[in-house]
Amino acid sequence: MAIGNHSLVTVFILQGFSEHPKLWILLFGCFLFLYVVALTGNVLIIIAITLNSSLHRPMYFFLCNLATMDIICTSSILPKVLEGLISEENTISYGGCMTQLYFLIWSGSSELLLFTVMAYDRYVAICHPLHYSTMMNKTLCNVLAAGVWLICAFNSSINTGLMTRLSFCGPNVITHFFCEIPPLLLLSCTSTYINSVMTVLADAFYGFINFLLTLVSYGFIICNIFKIQTSEGKRRAFSTCSSHLIVVSMYYTAVFYAYISPVCSYNPESSKLAGVLYTMLSPTLNPLVYTLRNKEVKMALRKLFPLFGN
Repeated sequence: MAIGNHSLVTVFILQGFSEHPKLWILLFGCFLFLYVVALTGNVLIIIAITLNSSLHRPMYFFLCNLATMDIICTSSILPKVLEGLISEENTISYGGCMTQLYFLIWSGSSELLLFTVMAYDRYVAICHPLHYSTMMNKTLCNVLAAGVWLICAFNSSINTGLMTRLSFCGPNVITHFFCEIPPLLLLSCTSTYINSVMTVLADAFYGFINFLLTLVSYGFIICNIFKIQTSEGKRRAFSTCSSHLIVVSMYYTAVFYAYISPVCSYNPESSKLAGVLYTMLSPTLNPLVYTLRNKEVKMALRKLFPLFGN
């Protein structure tokens, strides 16, 4: 058996959706559609926000960061998935697997932190509207965004680095359609204790703590909205944060399903379903939710692309 940081395995086999061969063509079409829509939608959001000065506000600045992370997340997974559905052997090199893992952890954890930052932004906007411009100034927004990118890059470096220290002596079949921490740990022939501890700590911080902070922010927001006397004022306040609530609920459900349950018992089928939700469906729906429910973004898109209609 290999010891230290030397692995006998140089290539992993991704199980993918090999148990459903009759569905490969259908899955390829569905995943290709999701990838194209995700890329197009998020790129359009970035272009609209960047080129429209009226959208140079904290909420849209963070939305632009979220769209960028969505592109990184889906682009690190879907091209390989599509290749695996049309090739005879769905393999990935050891280095490719670690690279995919790095970008997946980086983008996934960044989205969770961005959700918390965006919830705080909505809290300040609704609960402290008179002080919004000073509390959410450009410097603070830049610091928060840079902090999200750097903290999550550091977290991804730690978890990926710990993974490279493990030895993989065989078997080399990953029971998933991409490289993810739980199925990789099952393949290691050396102790995964430190990796498991770091995964639990990351889950606690990025999952539970951020989720609680988001809930607290929206708790204050809802309480403040109920104090608004006019129904029109309540409707406008709810409309500014409803899109964010939809996206957050969808993403946290998938992430909890994928990363919290494997602590007790890893289920390949359940993990694949959760993987589809947060690496494909969520990046696809995010731009649709934010544009369809946001008049300002739709107006900006219409100015840039008249084909979007009136």
